[in-house]
Amino acid sequence: MSAVEPRTPRVDFGYTTGTLRGGFFSFRLPVRVVAVSAVLALVAAALGIVALTLGDYPLSVAEVVRTIGGGGERFHRLVVLEWRMPVVLAALVFGAVLGVGGAIFQSLTRNPLGSPDVIGFDAGSYTAVVVTILVLGTRDYASLAAAAIVGGILTAVVVYVLAYRRGVQGFRLIIVGIGVSAMLGSVNSYLITRADLQDAMAVGFWGAGSITRVTWTSLVPALVGFCLIVLAAAALAPSLRRLELGDDAAVTQGTRVGLVRLALIVVGVATTALVTAAAGPLGFIALVAPQLARRLTRSPGVSLLGAAAMGATLLVSAHLLSLVVASAYRPVPVGLITVCVGGLYLIWLLVREARRQAATS
Repeated sequence: MSAVEPRTPRVDFGYTTGTLRGGFFSFRLPVRVVAVSAVLALVAAALGIVALTLGDYPLSVAEVVRTIGGGGERFHRLVVLEWRMPVVLAALVFGAVLGVGGAIFQSLTRNPLGSPDVIGFDAGSYTAVVVTILVLGTRDYASLAAAAIVGGILTAVVVYVLAYRRGVQGFRLIIVGIGVSAMLGSVNSYLITRADLQDAMAVGFWGAGSITRVTWTSLVPALVGFCLIVLAAAALAPSLRRLELGDDAAVTQGTRVGLVRLALIVVGVATTALVTAAAGPLGFIALVAPQLARRLTRSPGVSLLGAAAMGATLLVSAHLLSLVVASAYRPVPVGLITVCVGGLYLIWLLVREARRQAATS
């Protein structure tokens, strides 16, 4: 006679979870995370539609919706679908990508300051692109994307080596990254001052972070990269959750810690490289999005899905604000808006983190 072994009850930490299964991986998602992410996605889509109405040729929301649905006048289709739609889609896609990158590094460093732009990977990608444009004289998307990825990875290696001291602590990694980012900024400034006036102005405007020059030609490769990043992040998400428990606990659950951490770093750097190559550095989206999503979802850890939805909402909101400012004054790159808003958040976060470190020491 065989007895049925009772199942160990699953702890759900106060929120209901659902299970997603696929051919290669399976993982649980809190229902609240899915619900909040869906609401954020709807808000981002609504803001994107509003952004499609603004510009030198204003349109109504009804005209935009009619045009997207296949109707409308021929000129309206040209304005909405050919000129404005790639920019709005870029805001949604790039914001989501940056949110995923920020969530990955904040989970790896176990610190809310751990994002590619703060650690210095963003600056490494930017420096590599500046060298490619000003020194090598190449501006095609494939070369810029490759340079951005290589620059980000090299910066990641340098920061990791400098921060290593019997292991790598998250806060030490961040401090070293800030210093490396400052040094790379001086290199960028030197290269710009030595360049021709026209090239210097082009790189300076590009370095401010602008998505207004994105077209379908440059957006399609970015969409392909976005799909690859999403698939890789989804496949690595369960391992990322196990790493948050600590290396020893992750090893006992069958996780190859070194290989998984390396894969996560490559995916995280790729998020920054993708955006930097197409639109220039867009600061602080990767820093802010995961933490805001975590507070809305009330999840115990950083959620990749929530961070992506929040990143898309933040960047499309910044794009909409830049259009409003442009209609009243003059065009403002969206990167300057994200830096201004994110800088205030960074100051608050640094003060809070310093107080926490002082309290625990």
